[in-house]
Amino acid sequence: MIDPWSSAIIDYKKLRKQFGIKPFADLLADINNPLPLMSRGVVFGQRDYGRIVKAMREGNEFAVVTGMMPSGKMHIGHKMVVDQLIWYQEKGAEIYIPIADMESYAARGVDFETSRKLAITEYITNYIALGLDFADKNFHIYLQSENKVVQDLAYKLSKKVNLSELKAIYGFSNSTNLAHVYVPLIQVADILHPQLEEFGGPKPIVVPVGPDQDPHIRLTRDIAERFKSAYNFIPPSATYHRFITGLTGDKMSSSKPKTAIFLSDSPEVAVKKIKTAKTGGKETLEEQKESGGNPEECVVYEMLLYHLTPDDEKLKEAYNDCVEGKIMCGECKQNTADMVGKFFENLSFKREKAKDIAKNILNQD
Repeated sequence: MIDPWSSAIIDYKKLRKQFGIKPFADLLADINNPLPLMSRGVVFGQRDYGRIVKAMREGNEFAVVTGMMPSGKMHIGHKMVVDQLIWYQEKGAEIYIPIADMESYAARGVDFETSRKLAITEYITNYIALGLDFADKNFHIYLQSENKVVQDLAYKLSKKVNLSELKAIYGFSNSTNLAHVYVPLIQVADILHPQLEEFGGPKPIVVPVGPDQDPHIRLTRDIAERFKSAYNFIPPSATYHRFITGLTGDKMSSSKPKTAIFLSDSPEVAVKKIKTAKTGGKETLEEQKESGGNPEECVVYEMLLYHLTPDDEKLKEAYNDCVEGKIMCGECKQNTADMVGKFFENLSFKREKAKDIAKNILNQD
């Protein structure tokens, strides 16, 4: 069982085997100009992604749904979701972003006013600063608590879901509050409502998620089948991306500040943080020169892999220099810190410009 609201480290191999997630690499050759996150294996798994590949190849309509839960600050690990949305937007996808304020209230105890403020000042501001086009005609963002279509659909879909099923999927106990029990149905409606007739009817939908969100995907796919005769739903596809490792070696988490570089950090703070990050180096310089470092266990290398080195050849060079003992951790950290500094200088400038735009996003009809 996977808990979507915990911060546990995921065993990716076990996840694929236990829940039937297919390797994303199986379809990589069929994708035109894949995102580096895809070609580098950060996006590692998929369910029925062939439908999306077909829609992109044939120029057919498809949608992407991925939510934000405003319960804390965005960190640099969240950037990979925005990168995927930008890529899909360039492919002509219809983008839906539910702001999960009902989930935040039920699972985290965050009131609705605070959720709205966090959505604007943290998430929407950063999404705009990172390059997502909110003005695109195929872009949709909404608060769950203000979307009557989603709420009505969740109510109708709940008719064919029982408490025992939700307990089996999520591990709910007798002490779980009923709002928390209900929010998975809201998320199912978030994912399926773009297929309603008023939104253009049935279409392939992909949900890019971390593996901890797979219970929601499995529930949604099951419910889509149960309501196929009523709505002609197509079960949603999904892709799964790895989590970026936190600065301490644990999962990066907004609730654990020592693990995270926040997107609202100043360039100076971000640089200071990356210099404290756990590396895959050996205990002594002599040992590292002789046997090399281990990039697979290095947070600094992950920053290059996920976010800072778009050129595959340069990334490969950084990897080889590490494993061959040609570069020591101190020099690698300094090189990466320089890139982090430049990235955050640019992001800070764009965040300032995005703040005024973000204030008005949720007030638009």
